[in-house]
Order: sequence, then structure tokens, then C-alpha cells
Amino acid sequence: MPSACNIRITGQVHGVGFRHTCCRQARLLGVTGWVRNAADGTVEIHAEGMACAVEALIAWCHDGPSGAHVRDVQTNPAAETKAVTFDVRF
Repeated sequence: MPSACNIRITGQVHGVGFRHTCCRQARLLGVTGWVRNAADGTVEIHAEGMACAVEALIAWCHDGPSGAHVRDVQTNPAAETKAVTFDVRF
């Protein structure tokens, strides 16, 4: 069953390659959507795909790439946008 959610990651997540590593992970899992740095120091993600793939990306976000220190991961259901790729937004 398809699933879509918005994810917000707090902690030391800027300047550690979080966005690009997340993009690679999402593509490996078959998740579409986007990832971006927010002005408040968090990372924001919109993820769509099979529920198990989206859940796997959320699980990955709890650790992130080496160098990241994730404090919290918040998820909220979201409307599907029918994204066909996963991209880094700037």
C-alpha cells in the first residue's frame, strides 16, 4: 500500500552530508519525494512510496550518515504528490 509522509530531523544534521546520503538511501529503497535543509537547522523530507520502503527511510533517518547526530525524528502523514524521483532541494 502506498504511503506518504513529511519527516523533520533535528540535531546536528547540516554540513554532514545528510541530504545527499538521504537521497541515495531513498532511491535505493524506491522512495520518491525530496529532502532539503530548513532555515531553522533541521532537515525536512517529503517521502512517498510503498509503506515498508517509507518506514525503512524513516528508520534510516534516526541515525543518518556518519557525522550526523540525530536528536529527534518527527513524522506526519502527507498527501501524495505523485513524485517520480527523489531529489535534493536547495
